[in-house]
Amino acid sequence: MAEKDEAASEKQPDIRTSMCRICASNCPILVTVEHGRAVKVAGDRSAPMFEGYTCPKGRALPEQHNGPARLLHSLKRHPNGSHAPIASARALDEIAAKVQTILDTYGPRSVALYYGTGILNFLPTLSVALGWMKAIGSPMAFSVSTIDKPGAHIAQAAHGYWPAGHPPFDTAQAWMVIGLNPLISKSGGFPPNNPGRRLKEAVESGRMRLIVIDPRRTETAQRAHIHLQARPGQDPAILAAMIHVILKEALHDHEFVAQEVTGIDALRRAVGPFTPEFVARQADVPAGMIIEAARLFAASRYAGVGCGVGPSFALTGSLTEYLSLALMTICGFWSRAGDEVTRPNVFLPSYEPRAQAMPPFPIRPDGPKLRVRGLGFSAAGMPTAALADEILLPGEGQIKALFCLGGNPMMAWPDQARTARALQSLELLVCADPEMSATARLSDYVIAPKLGLEMPATSVVAEAAKYLGHLRGIEGPFGHYAPAAVDPPEGSDLLADWELYYGLAQRMGLPISMTSHFGIGPHVEATEQVDELDMVNTPSDEDLLAIYSRRSRVPLDMVKAHPHGHIFDEARCTVLPKRPSHPARLDVGNGDMMAELARHAVVSGEASTRFPFTLISRRSNRLMNSAGHSNRLLGGLEPTNPAYFHSSDLTALDIQARDRVRLSSAHGSVVAIAAVDDGLRPKCVSMTHCFGLNPDEEENPETTGCNIGRLLSADAEYDIVTGIPRMGAVPVAVELARRDDEGGPRQTTAAL
Repeated sequence: MAEKDEAASEKQPDIRTSMCRICASNCPILVTVEHGRAVKVAGDRSAPMFEGYTCPKGRALPEQHNGPARLLHSLKRHPNGSHAPIASARALDEIAAKVQTILDTYGPRSVALYYGTGILNFLPTLSVALGWMKAIGSPMAFSVSTIDKPGAHIAQAAHGYWPAGHPPFDTAQAWMVIGLNPLISKSGGFPPNNPGRRLKEAVESGRMRLIVIDPRRTETAQRAHIHLQARPGQDPAILAAMIHVILKEALHDHEFVAQEVTGIDALRRAVGPFTPEFVARQADVPAGMIIEAARLFAASRYAGVGCGVGPSFALTGSLTEYLSLALMTICGFWSRAGDEVTRPNVFLPSYEPRAQAMPPFPIRPDGPKLRVRGLGFSAAGMPTAALADEILLPGEGQIKALFCLGGNPMMAWPDQARTARALQSLELLVCADPEMSATARLSDYVIAPKLGLEMPATSVVAEAAKYLGHLRGIEGPFGHYAPAAVDPPEGSDLLADWELYYGLAQRMGLPISMTSHFGIGPHVEATEQVDELDMVNTPSDEDLLAIYSRRSRVPLDMVKAHPHGHIFDEARCTVLPKRPSHPARLDVGNGDMMAELARHAVVSGEASTRFPFTLISRRSNRLMNSAGHSNRLLGGLEPTNPAYFHSSDLTALDIQARDRVRLSSAHGSVVAIAAVDDGLRPKCVSMTHCFGLNPDEEENPETTGCNIGRLLSADAEYDIVTGIPRMGAVPVAVELARRDDEGGPRQTTAAL
C-alpha cells in the first residue's frame, strides 16, 4: 500500500503559486511545472479578491518562457547589421567601456535611459537603473508615462491630492469611464481585480449606473446605462457641461466645497459657456443625455470617474483628468474622518491618511530642461516624445547613448520614421529584450533577460498604482509574495534586468543607491527610502526584493506565509480627522486649466474636407502594447491590427471587409486590412497601436499589421507641458489599396 501511495503522489502535478506581472493588476496564478519548465498557467481560485481570474496574456506565460522566439543568450551587433551571441559578462565589459568613453567625450547628459511597462516584471529594477543614472550624473531618464497618460500627473499637481482616498467601489451608485475600456485594458480608473465580474455584479444588481463617454460602443459601453458616443476629443466639453448642470442646479456638496475647496467661482465662470445645448452640437450627443448623466452622477451617494488613453492621445488628457477631479471634488466624493481607508498600505510604508487636502504643487517644478520645443521636466516626468529630437539635434547636450529598459521605442514612440533616424544615429544603443523586437534589431547590444516566472515578486505594483492617478490600484489590504516558479532554461546565459545596470556600475567603479519615493509629487507618505547596495558581493533577486520591502507596513516574511496572497486585517486603518487650522484646499479653478477650457470652447468637432475620418485607438485583450506578438497563443491569433470602420462608411467608400486600405494623415500613410465594427461612430477608424515593423523592413498588413506611429508627428501638434503629441483623434483620409477578391491591386485616386 505504501508503494501505491508513493506512486500516486509522484503522479500529482507540480503546481506552484505565482503572480502575473504583464500589467499592474498582479493577478495571482498557479503554474504547472514539468521537468523544470512551466507548461500551464491558470488563475488561483484560492487567492482572495481575484476569484481565479486571469486573462489570455497571463495564461500564455509558458509560451513566452519556452517559445522559439525567446533569446537565451545576449547578442552583439556587427558592422554588417547582423547579430551574434556574446557572453553576458563580456557584453557588460564592452558596454561599460563604451559608456565611459562617451561620458569622457560628451559629458553625463549624453547618456539617456528610457523605461516602459516592462519594469512591472520586477519593480526594484527601476531603482537600480535610476541609481546607475544618478551615479554617472545623467538626469536624462524618460518613461512611457509621458506618451501614455501624463495628464493624470498634471491634473493631480494642479488640483491637489486627498490622502484619505475615496470610498470603496462597492458603495458607488454611479461610475463614469472616459475613453477607457477596463474589460479589455485592465487599466486604471476601475478595479483591476477581475474587472469583468466587478462590473457585472455592480450593474446587474442594479446597485450602480454606468456612464461611458467613448466614440466606440466598447465591451464596457455595452453595459452602460448612458453611453455618450461623442466625437473624438470632446471629452472636456462634456465634463464641463456636466459641471455646468450640477452647479446651476446646486447639486454639488455645498459643505465640502465651502470647507475644502478653492476656485469654485473660477470654475463656475469657465463652464458657463458649456451649456448642454452648446456641447450637444459640439460633441454630437443629445443634450438630454448630458443632463441625465450630470444629475445621476451628482445624486449618487458616491461615484467615480476613470479616464483612459483616449483623451490623452487626443491631446485633452490633462484637462479631462483635471475636470474629472473637479467633478468628484464638487460632489464631495472623497473619504471622511472615521471612514475605513480603501487603499491602505501593505508593502508601502505606514502613513497618516487624514481627511484634509494636500495642496497643489508645481506642474513644472525645477528640473532638467531639453534643448527642443521649450520642454523639460514636469510633474509627469521627462517628455519622451522629444527624446528622438534630443538625439538628432547636434551640439552640447546631444544624447549619444540610449538604454532601453522594459520598452520598445520603435513600436511605442510616436513618429516612427523620426524614431528610426534617431536610434540609428546613436553611438550606443542597448536594450534588454527577451526577443528580437523592432528596437532590438537596431541595437548594438541585446541583453537576454530573465522573465517573470523566473524571478520573485510582490504585489507592490498593484498597491503603488494609486499614486499614478485617482481610483487606480487595488482596493483593500491585500498583499501577495510569489517566489520564482522556475529556474532559467538550462544552458542559458540570462541576466535580470537590474543586473545590467548593477554590472555596469561595478565595472565603472560607481556606487548605486536604490531610492524609493512613496507618495504623490513632493508629498511623501514616509521618509524617502535610500539604500546603498553592496558593490562587491552581488545581491540576489530576493535580496533586492527584501531591500525594497524593508519599510513595508506588513513585514515581507509575514506576507510570505500566505502563498496565495492574503487580506491583512492588521493593515486596515481609518481616516484621521483634519488637523486644526490645516490651510490647504483642493483647487478646482486652476488658472492654466481654466484657460485651456476656454480655448476648447471654440474647437470645432467637424472633420476636415481633406481628412474626413478620425483615427482613434483601441486595446487588444491578447497584447500588452508591443509585448506578445511573437507568442503563438497571443500574436499568433492576432497577427494584424485591422482598421475598423462602421459598415456604412465602407459601403460609401466601396470597400469590403478584408480589403487593403491606405490611411493617410498630414504626416504619413500606412496600409491596413479593413474590418467592420458597427459599434463605432461613423467617420471614425479604430486601430490598435504597436504593430508592424521598422520603416526599412518589408511590412505585410495581413501578417505583421502596420505601425500607426507613421501617421503621427512628434512636433506638429503637442502638449506644451508634457510634450505628448497628437496620438489619437488623428484626421486621416482613406482609400482602397487592393480588393482581395480580385487577386491584385486596384488603385484609386478618391480619398473621401
